[in-house]
Amino acid sequence: MAWSGVWVLGWLFGLVLAQSVLTVEMQQLCRAVKVMNSSLVFKERVHFMRHNMPINFTIKIHYEEVFKLRNVSRLRRNLQDQDLQDVDLQETWLRVNLGILKKIKNLLPRKHPSYNYTADLETLLLSVEQVFTDLKEQREPRESPERIGNIWEALATPLGKRRTEATPKSLLDNCYHTMLCVFHSCFPSVDYCQRAFWRNEKKAQVTPTPPLSSTDITTGKAGQ
Repeated sequence: MAWSGVWVLGWLFGLVLAQSVLTVEMQQLCRAVKVMNSSLVFKERVHFMRHNMPINFTIKIHYEEVFKLRNVSRLRRNLQDQDLQDVDLQETWLRVNLGILKKIKNLLPRKHPSYNYTADLETLLLSVEQVFTDLKEQREPRESPERIGNIWEALATPLGKRRTEATPKSLLDNCYHTMLCVFHSCFPSVDYCQRAFWRNEKKAQVTPTPPLSSTDITTGKAGQ
């Protein structure tokens, strides 16, 4: 009987310790996400991804990389009986936006005024991914829903027929909006998953720059 009591106490201690580790890791994840958040404010997105880019400039991306709030809502609605969890949406967000930032950065010359901003965002996102991976390893292994796995598989393939084009600004808008939604535990005061909230997003006033030519993106003259 005494040994049973010791075993129970040991099990409870291990459970509390595991929860403490998860709490610390979650706090670290939220800190990393909030640093990313501070670099994705509206003024920065407009300045670096619109004013420093040629008019109507777009990049080729996977169809799945257009990851908006409505995509998050649709996945939650359609997979509600398939054990969809926040961690699945968070990992999808990470994979989508790491690919997007890599594509944008690869198109920009190092002297382009938006190159360092894009590279810094990629570094911040890699930091979020590292903490996220550490946290995921502390959890019980599980298989994500098939639909989520299909998205991840598509993102890992070369661009094919299911490709589209989008402006860098619109892609970073999606990154910002969905980040606040899928990491809602880090931003609990507002329901950022509601699209109606973003209709009232306060637009920062940024002085526009003169229109750019279609060759400015490769010469690095934009914004100079």
